[in-house]
Amino acid sequence: MAFDGDLGLLPEDTLSPETRSGEIPLHTVSIDGKELRATPVFKSYWEFALKRQNIFWERVHGMHPTFVKDPILSQYKFTNAYRASDRVSQFLIQQVIYKNDSPKDAENTFFRILLFKLFNKIETWCALEKEFGKVSLESFKFCAYNNFLTDLLRSGQSIYSAAYMMPSGASTFGQKYKHSNHLRLIEWMLDRHYPAQLSNTAMMREGFHLLLKAPTIGNFLAYQYITDVNYSDLTDYSEQEFVVPGPGALDGIAKCFVDSRGVSAKSIIEYMAKSQHEYFDRYGLEFKDLWGRELQLIDCQNLFCEISKYARVAFPEICGVSNRTRIKQKFRPRGRLPRPMYPPSWGLNEKIESEFLGHFASKFPSPVVAHGIDETVVSSAPCLPAMASHVE
Repeated sequence: MAFDGDLGLLPEDTLSPETRSGEIPLHTVSIDGKELRATPVFKSYWEFALKRQNIFWERVHGMHPTFVKDPILSQYKFTNAYRASDRVSQFLIQQVIYKNDSPKDAENTFFRILLFKLFNKIETWCALEKEFGKVSLESFKFCAYNNFLTDLLRSGQSIYSAAYMMPSGASTFGQKYKHSNHLRLIEWMLDRHYPAQLSNTAMMREGFHLLLKAPTIGNFLAYQYITDVNYSDLTDYSEQEFVVPGPGALDGIAKCFVDSRGVSAKSIIEYMAKSQHEYFDRYGLEFKDLWGRELQLIDCQNLFCEISKYARVAFPEICGVSNRTRIKQKFRPRGRLPRPMYPPSWGLNEKIESEFLGHFASKFPSPVVAHGIDETVVSSAPCLPAMASHVE
């Protein structure tokens, strides 16, 4: 049985039946011609995907989430099974890329995406909008944006998300503050016509390597940023074409398999994406996908990162490669989710519109939808009241 320093003996609902019975299933998985022995965390990978997606559906539909049955999910913060469903991704899609009054040309689209993602913090974006109005190249002046962000920082306001470790860029751009160097990075990329260059790429791998040429952007960030750019109409890549495993995913892979040497992490993630239906069926898991969209490579990569965290508590005896033993971020309930929106090229928004105007219409306020944007989401951006109190 599994123990945790804070929770004590974990309730049985968190664990697979085999683990609860004391058995350690080590069935083999064949990837790239090599047989890998799977640990109990492998099965929990699929169970976690199901539970986390169920939480998403229950919150979207205004139901009381069942995660309270799982003390790990109810106590700690985990991302969604689908990356694009996460709160920050939804804000990026709805408020940064496709907001009705935002400029839609390639240069402004790229500028807005990169500016938001460099900080990856909703509150920072809202503070910029409060100060400068519409965030665009027209309003962007290095000194004005830099001074405002510096003032926020000096007032004690955190302007960066803790999700990514961002290099400071000081050795390249020579600025005192990290945010100053990142503003210079945006200028550097715009001077080299990155929006036009990205628009001319046909494959995600090409866009990734283009971003990789920019100072301070390494493999992991380049993959995350090209995924974010691909939410816009600047590019139209398949998310099943290319994947770059991050450090969290590598740790999750190490926990799912006894020994994966000889098989690349990329191949393992591709295997999981390709085999998702097989394993959901094998383990009797009724996974409800995203309006017909199955888990993509980026989602399977993220799930490895999340199961790495989950296993620190559920399977503390199974070590990965990071040697981390605790989950830092606590879960904070936020209630019902606003209506989600996804990149129009995915073809999901029409299905969502039909569902919300049909069976769930009585549970939600009537939206005002224009150009695919739900104005009930726009008007209820969660950061606006909080940010106003910080910057006034």
